[in-house]
Amino acid sequence: MNGDAMGSLDLELLRTFVGIVDCGGFTRAGERLNRTQSTISQQVKRLEDQVGQPLLIRQGRTIAPTSAGETLLTYARRMIALDDEARALLVRKESGEIVRFGVSEDFAGRHLPGVLAAFSRANPMVRLDVRADLSVRLRADYDQGELDVALFKVDEPVAGAFGSWQERLHWSAAAHQPLPGLEPVPLALFPQGCLFRRQVVERLDRMGRPWRVAYVSPSLAGVQAAVAAGMAVAPLGQSATHPDIRVLDPAAHGLPELSPVWFSLMLRPGTQARRKLAQTISAQVGAVAAAAA
Repeated sequence: MNGDAMGSLDLELLRTFVGIVDCGGFTRAGERLNRTQSTISQQVKRLEDQVGQPLLIRQGRTIAPTSAGETLLTYARRMIALDDEARALLVRKESGEIVRFGVSEDFAGRHLPGVLAAFSRANPMVRLDVRADLSVRLRADYDQGELDVALFKVDEPVAGAFGSWQERLHWSAAAHQPLPGLEPVPLALFPQGCLFRRQVVERLDRMGRPWRVAYVSPSLAGVQAAVAAGMAVAPLGQSATHPDIRVLDPAAHGLPELSPVWFSLMLRPGTQARRKLAQTISAQVGAVAAAAA
């Protein structure tokens, strides 16, 4: 289809597309969305026909977005969030309270659904305005009063945080693909501003180890897919474990040791709903940290 003649994007197709990227494959997306794999495949084909180019590519045992897919993914998330917000305002009779919640992208991709499900069941009259982003942006927005609750990663625990949990950081590579050539070191990274990215680049430069950026994605699923496909190695937190990814011994490959980072959960004083959300997040993050210990 010619891009000039492209009609409006179908939100149901966009939800399916985002689900595939977040889950890393058609089968898991079907389970999450309660749809058959054939239905998932048909919906992706319809969306690709609509935009006129491929949106997903198979990399080893996982599915990753193409360049066009990465572009669409950002807009799809915004459109879905706006749709959810509009329907919540028009359909539900709410108390009018809104809690603005910011969460780091790498935590959101895997653990946010559990937080939202638990909180929504216990607090059906509260509307959440949720944004997943890089930690550096979330911290700045929280400091400026634009978020009520925020979960982000930092080098050291933040004074006055509602809760803080340490997370180990590992060099990660494909579990089922050959290790890529490490001269220079090919990196799969989040965009500029990412805490992991800054630490890795600084330490490689400090030891004089040549490196190159092989893949950049704003989503954890995208970085995981690049690593699982054997395209690159990446710094990933313990909470981002994945069956197609293994931990590298840095000493065996001439890579620098990586330091742990911290989840910091920030709560702006105010309503009881904010505190309940922070307590729900704290329980989830604490369980993740305990499992990774």
